Amino acid sequence: MTETIDAQVLPTPIGPLSLLTHGGVLVAAGFTGAPLEMFARLSPALRALPLNVVDDLGKPAQAVRDYLDGDLFALDGVEVEQPGTPRRQRLLAALRAVPPGTTVSYAELAERAGMPKTAARAAGGACAQNLIAPFVPCHRVLPQAGGFGGYYYGPHVKEWLLGHEKAL
Repeated sequence: MTETIDAQVLPTPIGPLSLLTHGGVLVAAGFTGAPLEMFARLSPALRALPLNVVDDLGKPAQAVRDYLDGDLFALDGVEVEQPGTPRRQRLLAALRAVPPGTTVSYAELAERAGMPKTAARAAGGACAQNLIAPFVPCHRVLPQAGGFGGYYYGPHVKEWLLGHEKAL
């Protein structure tokens, strides 16, 4: 059996959400109706595999439906994997540990990853390169100066997610 990247597009109140898995592990997710957009951001090794759009990815898709239905911790049970240096992996792990309904600043995220507050820029970089939104919840990081800050899928998506989680 040939290895593939399996993809599914789910409807959400803020637009389509594409999920991509490899061997049952979520390797990309993002608010786009075009799985190829997410596929293009994968590592070269994963991009070498064929993309296979399926009707139901199972657990990751169910987790999204449960999250949208109000189980704000549903996404936490899905195994995820994305590339990055050990430092980036610490930041992504700290980001995944930020509970729904709460937000942190970039400096706080750096501290939670065992870095100094001055590593806020590195925390911002980890959020910008995050391939698995909203499962790795970069939407829960806000600038210390106020506002929503940047979000790969647009500030309206970030604002909706925070409102859904009652973090606003």
